[in-house]
Amino acid sequence: MKIVVVGLGNPGKRYERTRHNAGFMAVGELARRLRIEVFQEKSHSLIGRGRIETAQIVLAKPQTFMNESGRAVAAILHDFYVSPGDLIVIHDDLDLPLGTVRIKTGGGHSGHNGLRSVIESLGTPDFVRVRMGIGRPAQGVDSADYVLSPFLSDEKKAVADEADRAADAVLAIASQGMTKAMSLFNQR
Repeated sequence: MKIVVVGLGNPGKRYERTRHNAGFMAVGELARRLRIEVFQEKSHSLIGRGRIETAQIVLAKPQTFMNESGRAVAAILHDFYVSPGDLIVIHDDLDLPLGTVRIKTGGGHSGHNGLRSVIESLGTPDFVRVRMGIGRPAQGVDSADYVLSPFLSDEKKAVADEADRAADAVLAIASQGMTKAMSLFNQR
């Protein structure tokens, strides 16, 4: 079995610690734990390969910008002979408070341009998502500006913990299955 885990984000130093790069942060934590180096340039992404229990795992950070994430994700699935059913996408979510991690399968994009691009490129919304809450912007702050802004100093611990929990979620999906993982992470 092969699992592809893609963290959505924007490439480059400028965006490294922004809210939109929460997915990159979670893949970084997963790579650290699994001792996988995510550096190979392939499929418009930085890729690393390893194992989770009996499954092969591919970790990826698309190097396209967020709005073009689907191009990278489709290339990864094609290049590694994986179907959308074996894909886990980790992404930021405005509809969840900071520190919240939720798992779901399928559904719409909820205005998230990275998810929109992935759904359009794959031709299906049927893949696993690990959603990382970033909260809503203050009234009068544009959502696009908000997601491209860095986490505030008092939020850094919460986002580090959240990246840790998102990595836990991926490991739970791989080792215990979706039903058990959802029961663990989707409690209110």
